Amino acid sequence: MAERILQYIAEQNTRLATAQINKNTAEKARAYYNLGIAYCFLKDVHQEIEYLKQYLSIAEEDVGDRAGQGEAYLKLGLAYNSLKEFQRAIEYHNQHLRIAKEVGDRADEGRAYGNLGATYHSLKEFQRAIEYHNQHLRIAKEEVGDRALEGKAYDSLGLAYNNLDEFQRAIEYNNKCLIIAKEDGDRALEGKAYANFGVACGSLSEFQRAIEYNNKCLIIAKEVGDMAGQGQAYANLGAIYCLLGGYQRGMEYTNKSLIIAKEFGDMEGQRLAYSNLGVAYDRLEEFPQAMECHKKALSIANEVGDRRGKGHAYLNIGDVHKSLCDVPRAMEYYKQFLSNAEEIGDRVGQGNAYCRLGSCYEDRHDFKEAMECYKQHLSIAEEIGDRKGEACAHSGLGRSFLFSYSLNEALEHFRCCVKICDTIRASSISEDELKMSFRTKHQFAYTHLWQVLVMLERNDEALYAAERGRAQALLDALKVTYGLTSLSPRSIESEEEVRNISRKTTVLTVFLAIHLQTVNMWVLRKEGNPIFRQKRLDIGREREDPFVLLLETVLKKIDSTSTTGDDDQTSDPSQKTADSLQPLYDAVIGPIEDLLDGDELIVVPDGALSKAPWAALSETLRIRSVPSLTSLKLITDSSSGHHSKSGALLVGDPCLEKVKRKGEKPFTPLKYARMEVKMIGEILKSQPLTGEDATKEAILQRIGSVALVHIAAHGKKETGEIFLAPDPRCESKPPKEEDCIMKMSDIQAVKLRARLVVLSCCHSGQGEVSSEGVVGMARAFLFAGARSVLATLWAIDDEATKMFMESFYQQLARGESASVALQRAMKCLRDSHNYSAPKYWAPFVLMGDDVKIELAK
Repeated sequence: MAERILQYIAEQNTRLATAQINKNTAEKARAYYNLGIAYCFLKDVHQEIEYLKQYLSIAEEDVGDRAGQGEAYLKLGLAYNSLKEFQRAIEYHNQHLRIAKEVGDRADEGRAYGNLGATYHSLKEFQRAIEYHNQHLRIAKEEVGDRALEGKAYDSLGLAYNNLDEFQRAIEYNNKCLIIAKEDGDRALEGKAYANFGVACGSLSEFQRAIEYNNKCLIIAKEVGDMAGQGQAYANLGAIYCLLGGYQRGMEYTNKSLIIAKEFGDMEGQRLAYSNLGVAYDRLEEFPQAMECHKKALSIANEVGDRRGKGHAYLNIGDVHKSLCDVPRAMEYYKQFLSNAEEIGDRVGQGNAYCRLGSCYEDRHDFKEAMECYKQHLSIAEEIGDRKGEACAHSGLGRSFLFSYSLNEALEHFRCCVKICDTIRASSISEDELKMSFRTKHQFAYTHLWQVLVMLERNDEALYAAERGRAQALLDALKVTYGLTSLSPRSIESEEEVRNISRKTTVLTVFLAIHLQTVNMWVLRKEGNPIFRQKRLDIGREREDPFVLLLETVLKKIDSTSTTGDDDQTSDPSQKTADSLQPLYDAVIGPIEDLLDGDELIVVPDGALSKAPWAALSETLRIRSVPSLTSLKLITDSSSGHHSKSGALLVGDPCLEKVKRKGEKPFTPLKYARMEVKMIGEILKSQPLTGEDATKEAILQRIGSVALVHIAAHGKKETGEIFLAPDPRCESKPPKEEDCIMKMSDIQAVKLRARLVVLSCCHSGQGEVSSEGVVGMARAFLFAGARSVLATLWAIDDEATKMFMESFYQQLARGESASVALQRAMKCLRDSHNYSAPKYWAPFVLMGDDVKIELAK
């Protein structure tokens, strides 16, 4: 194509030279015009402008080609648009409009209105842009009947209304644009409509729809080769994931958008990318990188005269100063942002400024001023339909009233905040990871709600509020897993439903909720109302979590990081007894000891206590944990036929000898793990997968149909994810560590029917602590449908674990439940000569239901 255009340019230059010799003005004008159009195709804007101006200098005086002049004015306007010289572009678009009116070309007149609207949009003069786009629409729709032009007018109007924060009107126009784009098969226009939908839905806190629309935009942009569209989709996805707390994923998308923006010299795209990266770095507490990104965004905004972008840079720089506890500097930037937002009519920006200023006044203990700011934010958020902003404003008002000791007013605002957050999560987010990050981001609203109820001595209500905030994403998954079609998979349990669950417990249960140095405990019995107790820990310094410190102290005392098999090398005699676990027992079980009835206890843990070795805290109590009361009810109420009653999948000592590890020692064979699964296989008459046969593919093919899953393998320290043998078809030679790992997402994608999953792997009970409990492999198996999971909290000794599992399965074979088998297997090691130290028997924890396995089947 380029060669043909260059040949054409040569021909036109010859034509021009001949016209000049012959003094043929008309021919000379036509040659200039053709050269301008040719350079337009080559995207040589400056040459295009030069030749079109040469054409016009002749055409305006000597040639009566008004249509050609109009087209030249159009091309010049677009050329100056591309050079960001918008005022000059407007001059030429107006000339194009004048000629279109003069010659009565209504279609061309519509095009001129559209181009003027687009130029004013670039100048951020959105109301003027809308006026021109409406003129464009009227002509396209009513006078020339051009559906393609009508669709483009709808697209432009939707984009303008998005920028004016009138999102419902934007959606109306986007719908009309999308209908026409699909009718005409205009994939590029369809992609633009999806992009506009994504912006509007994201601004209305409909985050899942926003993600879906932006992904559709991305697919089409790749299909039609629209790099600018790809950049916009990546930018929008990055902003949404960061907004929901998924910062790492958000940064991946944003970096992709930045690469494209730099490649095409898109300054607005670069500014937006730096802004979003800065927000992510700020939330990840990488403040120097955050400040650098925001200053780059501010520099670009100043360079291109972007008032809105400049204001947002002020806001973000203020946020970094706030994170660094420099409240005065933060307020300076927030006030600059507010002033800028008021000048340009940015209502969303004004709301955000008031929210930030309210937080600063709150830090200064000026709660009256803080309330005024939060009220301003709430008013604006309600006006523009910003649900996320409403939640933020209610949370701020709740805190201000709480710290002013106006507890009833605080309670109402926290209720409103939690209700909105629940609605957003339930109606707008479907991805498990995003649900968790969104819930974590708004953790304090849920905590403050039940905390205020406790302060008002409305303890039962506090329990129901705390329970409704637990393991929400897991509950959504369990409703789908157990086929509860009468319930929405993203519904929120009412207070009455939670009250009924707490009153119908059949096993003594203690529900824990941590706030600062106090653990709040509700004891639920078969009959009667919950009994409330509290325990304060006076350990640690300010800003330290005393429960983290307690757990670390206990685990250090029992030497949980060491798993040597030689008991004689243990220097601290207390490690050989359960006494080292006593401080943990005293903190949580001790305060309710007088209420213990029977030999079984269920714990609903919170915070750092989610990683406590519950089963090891008592020799007489069989203790297991559950993520929430409601999750346990969903599991235990599942139909009798849901979980399999026969079949076993046994996995032991996957071959990892050839796997290359970065900066770590090679994997060591687990000879006792292999013996362990062979022993269990003899009991169950089932052939285990070991060595090179224990691949992820082989396991995932069989795991969904069996009643018992037992995996004895290496586990990843941070997450508990499991290392399996590499697939023989693995492309990496030698295989890498990431080629051999079974992730949480792999398990969550499977429909399990297992009654019991035993993860005889190091760290299989580990993961990140959140409102979901511990987000690791144990939760993934519950998520996928396992009724009960036995996992480990730290690195386990290979030989000791074989001995433990031999006892555990002997008890199961006698018809005992998993909790009884666990208790007796722990006693077996406790009474042994070599493995009496708690570090060997204490890491095993049981989560979920207490099941029995019919091993004969």
